[in-house]
Amino acid sequence: MAKIIYTRTDEAPLLATYSLLPVIQAFAGTAGVEVETRDISLAARILAVFSDLLPEEQRVDDALAELGEIAKSPDANIIKLPNISASVPQLKAAIAELQADGYALPNFPDEPTTDAEKDARARYDSVKGSAVNPVLREGNSDRRAPQAVKNFARKHPHRMGPWTADSKTNVATMTEGDFRHNEKSVIIDGDDTLQIRLVAADGTVSVLKESLPVLDKEIVDATVMHAAALDGFLAAQVTRAKKEGILFSAHLKATMMKVSDPVIFGHVVRTFFAEVFEQYGDVLLPLGLNGENGLAAILSGLDELEDETLAEDIRAAFTRGFLNGPAIAMVNSDRGITNLHVPSDVIVDASMPAMIRSSGHMWNKDNEEQDTLAVLPDSSYAGVYQVVLDDCRANGAFDPTTMGTVPNVGLMAQKAEEYGSHDKTFTIPTAGTVEVVNSAGEVLMSHEVAAGDIWRACQAKDIPVRDWVKLAVNRARATGWPTVFWLDPTRAHDRNVRTKVEEYLKDTDLVGSTEGLDIRILSPEDACQLSVDRIRAGENTISVTGNVLRDYLTDLFPIMELGTSAKMLSVVPLIAGGGLFETGAGGSAPKHVQQLIEEDYLRWDSLGEFLALAESLRKLAETDNNPRTPILADALDAATERVLNEDKSPARVVGEIDNRGSHYYLATYWARNLADQTEDAELSAIFAPVADALESNFEAIKKEMRGHQGHPVDLGGYYLPNDEKTSAVMRPSTTFNSIIDGLAAR
Repeated sequence: MAKIIYTRTDEAPLLATYSLLPVIQAFAGTAGVEVETRDISLAARILAVFSDLLPEEQRVDDALAELGEIAKSPDANIIKLPNISASVPQLKAAIAELQADGYALPNFPDEPTTDAEKDARARYDSVKGSAVNPVLREGNSDRRAPQAVKNFARKHPHRMGPWTADSKTNVATMTEGDFRHNEKSVIIDGDDTLQIRLVAADGTVSVLKESLPVLDKEIVDATVMHAAALDGFLAAQVTRAKKEGILFSAHLKATMMKVSDPVIFGHVVRTFFAEVFEQYGDVLLPLGLNGENGLAAILSGLDELEDETLAEDIRAAFTRGFLNGPAIAMVNSDRGITNLHVPSDVIVDASMPAMIRSSGHMWNKDNEEQDTLAVLPDSSYAGVYQVVLDDCRANGAFDPTTMGTVPNVGLMAQKAEEYGSHDKTFTIPTAGTVEVVNSAGEVLMSHEVAAGDIWRACQAKDIPVRDWVKLAVNRARATGWPTVFWLDPTRAHDRNVRTKVEEYLKDTDLVGSTEGLDIRILSPEDACQLSVDRIRAGENTISVTGNVLRDYLTDLFPIMELGTSAKMLSVVPLIAGGGLFETGAGGSAPKHVQQLIEEDYLRWDSLGEFLALAESLRKLAETDNNPRTPILADALDAATERVLNEDKSPARVVGEIDNRGSHYYLATYWARNLADQTEDAELSAIFAPVADALESNFEAIKKEMRGHQGHPVDLGGYYLPNDEKTSAVMRPSTTFNSIIDGLAAR
């Protein structure tokens, strides 16, 4: 039997799964397609890594590891929903919830000392941050806006805030001492095993990573961010923001870059509150209250101080820090949650496009929009955002009714580049030299470092690079659009990548003929300006980028084009021959969950799931020669377009269509399309009564779905919701359920 694996993840996408998955399983079953699930949620990942310490009835299989192996097989067909890339505060919250549910998990040790604590910390470190994507992404990314979605955005444009020429909003980034300026890179000659070591000033050698396997032709990079340069830069930006009278905001990726960026975030917090740490650092730092988990963690940690007067004095000092410093960008003005409260609250790839869309503004403490100094310490990709800011300042806001599109082909397979650097990133304990040494004892790269510096190494294997170039050429050939590799000539890594790109573009056995194709290699800033110029002219340009820029651009351009990146089609052709189909972004998912709990209204839009499912069904048609799956896929795409055109997507307020209502409309349109098609008479006969029942019971289903809105609900948990309670909330219409369940039981 043909099989699709549908992932169970977290937050709003998980809640939507309780409603949508029964529909998918019922419809797919008519084509002999089994839709299985694998739980890769944060809670499941935590339980899996401690399974050996739990009683039998509480043990959980490592579904992520299983999926990682499946992704390497030619028949893989995986639909991957957005998951939590957990920061430490999120991880601790999930642990506390699981402990309250009766799971005897150890606490997260901030400063492990015993063997048991070190073991627990290593296990927790394996699930925090971007633990999922590097395992599943055994292929490169093809991400684009489907034509139906693009047409809808043009007919029903989202709001774009106006821009003025006197906007003071800018990006601030380092000009020296950061990862970009210190980067070194080598191409490996022959399979080898590397060692990363720290040679202290006195000659003492500490091994940071004993064994790092590398393959022939692999690109290996090493770089360092100097803490002193970082602190000097941050202090200058605090002063600049106050002098210019604009908001201070830091934009990092403390989830995906789970080692380096929380450390950088701690530097931001300590610099912004320099006077507090100068006066009370000897109290705060020994307690681990260093800002790496955000200001909220510091303030809650003060509750543990035995001296309550001292705790109040420190809280008052932080309050003075806000009063004396520049105005701070807010995450939630009503609740007093600032840019510095939680490291995972302001994620650069989502926060920067949202700021650009809102006239270059973020929110201040008075819940008003204000110009902003966006602080992106590492300069590797910061210039891209400055290009867009300057363009908006000169030419005004983009127009979604006329603008072109910028799809992306992204190098991300097999932990490519920075997002695979976690096990090779270190905060340096003492001054010396970090060396990358091959098995022959040769030093391939080295950096002089001081205590507190952040050093990291990254890898990009040759097979993914070859596959990436081939995918880019295929997309150029399929569309006829200019296709641009975004490669920085000032970065050592990008120079090595360019060497490979130029070689593989000439390899006709790999990519075929490129004659007549417009393929270019430009710096990120120049590529961004070209793309922006073309989208303003209504023209389309394919961006071909590395892993981090892939992440940034597939939020930046879609948020401007469509209002959200959740409406993108994300196909990952797996190198082994299978397919991974990703379903959008979950950046606002926590707010959606909050609204559901308070009002029984879920505004999460499952459009990404609709799009991914259609592509997944088409992939089955390729591998299994199943004549029904393309019929299901075409009917689904037509239903999705009708959902868009007839405005049946979720709204935002109680009393309107929410996520569950949009699933009813999709099922109704999908069933009607299948009933009316003429390619498969038996399939038409199956769905005709289903479509009739869904249409004729509209009023009853609408009443049942909306009758519960406006009241609080109990899900039985946030990270591990209770299945029975959550299913009851997300499937409130007995009439709709009986029709879908009847189809599934046939």
